[in-house]
Amino acid sequence: MRFKDWATRVLLISLMFAALIMVLLIGRGTKLHNNQITTYHPSNPRVTAWSQYPQVQFQSAKEPEKKTQRVIKSPVKTNKPLARYVTTQAFAHYRPNYQVASVDPSNYGERYTQDVNGIIVNNQPIVVLHETGYSASSAINFFQVAHNDESVQASYHALVKLDGVVVYLVPPEKRAFGAANSVFETPEGVETVQTNPNLPASVNNFAYHVSLETPPDSYDASSQQTHSGYTEAQYKSLAWLIAQSQVPDYRITTHHLVDRSGKKVDPINFDGRKFLSLLNTFRQVRPIYRVSK
Repeated sequence: MRFKDWATRVLLISLMFAALIMVLLIGRGTKLHNNQITTYHPSNPRVTAWSQYPQVQFQSAKEPEKKTQRVIKSPVKTNKPLARYVTTQAFAHYRPNYQVASVDPSNYGERYTQDVNGIIVNNQPIVVLHETGYSASSAINFFQVAHNDESVQASYHALVKLDGVVVYLVPPEKRAFGAANSVFETPEGVETVQTNPNLPASVNNFAYHVSLETPPDSYDASSQQTHSGYTEAQYKSLAWLIAQSQVPDYRITTHHLVDRSGKKVDPINFDGRKFLSLLNTFRQVRPIYRVSK
């Protein structure tokens, strides 16, 4: 091979490597900034949905008033049996598209270990279901604007668009401002935490907030008669998202049920039976035993 031909090939290879390096640098420079939404295909593994959310010791697969716990006999001596949720094949086969949208830091905060009086709080997580009221984009735009007024600050951890796309907003380990002046009722009493002396107590400190996008024909709807409901894709993606948590069925609630302002009615026309049926196809209970020493 002549020196001229050899040099030409070396130059071409060098140019190819230089182009590749430029592409990689440009890719790193286009990370998510404020007021941007990044869309991903379900095969992209960059997002870990919300498995980071604090794990919950599963109490019962039945209603909360049924306090008996499912016990499976074992030849091995064990302590108190525990169980956890595991996802199913149906979960693995359904992979919704997702997006990641930034939220202004003024609209979310840290989860507290103590309330305003210094009392240690250790509430088990709950899931609170909402709806946007208007389009998903309008909600996201609001969350991306800085709000100095603490009574206006608001956010969800995630929302589900009409087409089933899951939008991740606030990291699960953070406290989203989804339900001011709120209480979660249980057979053992009420749960709420006050983290700001100037605002009413709320469930935000132990809640994971998920919202469904409101259908266009139901903007400003205030009753079931004026609300057309949600899409099949929304129900499936919502169940898929929550199936990744360890929050039991009876600690999944709605904004309407936890609200104490008397103003919140969302999510309107939500089919709880359909949702729970899908959720139970996406996850199942698996007992865990700890061997006594």
